[in-house]
Amino acid sequence: MKQRLVILLFTLLQLTCLQAQHHKGTETTDEGNWVSASELHAHDTTQVVVLEADTLLPEPKNTWKPNPMRAVWMGAIIPGYGQIYNRSYWKLPIVYGAFMGCAYAITWTNGLYNDYKTAYRDIVTDPDYNPTDPNKSYVAILPKGYSIESTGTGGSMGGKSKYTTHLQNNMNSYRRYRDISIVATVIAYALSLIDAYVDAQLYDFDISPDLSLNIEPQINRDPLNQRSTEVRLAFTLK
Repeated sequence: MKQRLVILLFTLLQLTCLQAQHHKGTETTDEGNWVSASELHAHDTTQVVVLEADTLLPEPKNTWKPNPMRAVWMGAIIPGYGQIYNRSYWKLPIVYGAFMGCAYAITWTNGLYNDYKTAYRDIVTDPDYNPTDPNKSYVAILPKGYSIESTGTGGSMGGKSKYTTHLQNNMNSYRRYRDISIVATVIAYALSLIDAYVDAQLYDFDISPDLSLNIEPQINRDPLNQRSTEVRLAFTLK
């Protein structure tokens, strides 16, 4: 009887020690549930890492991208304004240089065309034809040291008839040059609009210089026929 009582007391003491150790190694959460100390420590560490990561990561910025149609309309109203809207400022000297060159060509060729047209009209309709009067437009247009009689080609003498043909040919030539200059201006205007549209479309296009070509062999084996092997060259362009 005494032996059984001792065994019972020993068993109760051992259970009490185990329960005390269990309570020592656990903690309660805010909801009152029992969790182990190691789990709680791991949970706290995870929270700290997440907070540090959120603190170190930069805030996302709003990326600006131009509107292609807006760039076209702005460039149509003011030449070169589409390039300014796209922030392609380095293209402005090219755009305005092309327009200034075309404008100069139009002005220069149109001035010569009007001079030869006036001289041709006067020599044809002037009733008081005088090849030596410097006030006449067809005489004033002559280069210095030349006269109407010396405008012939191939060593032949000129005269009113040949000089009139010369004035007419020059008038037609400079009119054609003026028209070509106008067409070139229209083309430059259209190209500036196309450039503004394409530049806006490809604003965020990756043009990284990291381009490489890798060539490596590939071996393909037939799963049904182990003796059949195919060797290929694989080209990888990055």
